[in-house]
Amino acid sequence: MKQKLTEVAAWIQAAGQNMDGVLVTGVSIDSRTVKAGDLFIPFRGEQVNGHHYVQRAIEQGAVASLWMTDEPNPPADVALIFVDNPELALQEMARAYRGMLSCKVIGITGSNGKTSTKDLVANVLAPYFNVRKTEGNFNNELGLPLTILSLDEDTDIAVLEMGMSGFGEISFLSTLAKPHFAIITNIGEAHMQDLGSRAGIAKAKFEIIDGLQQGGKLFYDGDEPLLQELVGQHPAVEAISFGYNKGTTLSLGEIESGDEGSRFTVQGLLDGQFTIPVYGAHQAKNALAAILIASELAVDGDAIRQALRNASLTDMRMQPVMVDNGALFINDAYNAAPTSMRAALAFIQETGLRQDKWVVLADMLELGAEEQDYHEQLADDILAMDLKGVLLFGPRMKWLYDALQKNNVTSQLLWSEKDYAPIVDALRDATGADSIILLKGSRGMALEHVIKGLVGK
Repeated sequence: MKQKLTEVAAWIQAAGQNMDGVLVTGVSIDSRTVKAGDLFIPFRGEQVNGHHYVQRAIEQGAVASLWMTDEPNPPADVALIFVDNPELALQEMARAYRGMLSCKVIGITGSNGKTSTKDLVANVLAPYFNVRKTEGNFNNELGLPLTILSLDEDTDIAVLEMGMSGFGEISFLSTLAKPHFAIITNIGEAHMQDLGSRAGIAKAKFEIIDGLQQGGKLFYDGDEPLLQELVGQHPAVEAISFGYNKGTTLSLGEIESGDEGSRFTVQGLLDGQFTIPVYGAHQAKNALAAILIASELAVDGDAIRQALRNASLTDMRMQPVMVDNGALFINDAYNAAPTSMRAALAFIQETGLRQDKWVVLADMLELGAEEQDYHEQLADDILAMDLKGVLLFGPRMKWLYDALQKNNVTSQLLWSEKDYAPIVDALRDATGADSIILLKGSRGMALEHVIKGLVGK
């Protein structure tokens, strides 16, 4: 973004001071990460008042700041735009700037796999287009506007992740981003406590079509009946399916794990074999969306294969990590819900990468009233597996621990409520070069500390 401050003020119909001649080249909401040319946006909360950091932001290189109209003592020597609501002003700035951009926008939502799919789509397109994507978790009502405002004017493709916890949020993000293509990766159980049921989650995710541009296309998980039903209720939307189901536009065939990642065959719109440098059938399924989008943008099959083979995914998504004793971790600890937990367990059961198999599982959060059932039900999956050890972390995993004890699980079984040390010690003592260890839990459980405990010891 490169805009005169007076033009930015006009976008949000606001008055200001000292604005003449000021050029804004970015936006920041954190005075610690301000860059030269930024417009600083202060928020006022119960604990912190961002207006107290405006002077620091200016010293860091910001050229101007927003200032709430009811905040006293605006600095007279600083370029300011006066607003009633900084969050609304940020969103309206993004809406105005989005209207100026000519890039194609790809919006991605889903219960699981949003970030991996975003990474795969961006990697497939990056050799052939100027591609920008959502960084980190900037996928909400603040993060998405910041991402839009960070786009260069010559961006060809913007790949934007959209997260939510309740109804209406995806609709807001979609109408702000105005995607040409929308992707729904799947429907799981996360946010059940807010949305009531998987049907509610599907309805909330399907709001991504609300901002879909005329002639735009929806790419969706064709294995999910809830999405199939919603697609049937919106015949005006061109919908393209992917999944295991052979009736989808692009379907998964055989999947194999090797040293280089996952090899899989596809059938339908394209036929042939592809490879991604990450493990898990669910990641191969995420790659289907990337293949479909790239095909839609006229990237040929061989080019897609090459780009997927060299793709780089965000850490902690079925990420292989070798520790000092030679054990191989599959770090999938960025997030967890029953659907993604079972997918990761299925990979460990099926893989031939190592024979000595362990799982380290942490609490699944935000599952609502049925959270105990969801944790206990994992016992059926684990009891059907040939595991050397099952190590559990967090207060909710006590439910799974008790269920496994009742069924006389033969694997080494350990549960720790708050301390990583017993799990680290067990792995250090019992694993080695023939061991593969799945690490899976919700982000709030910070399960990556287990790996840190085994490095450099």
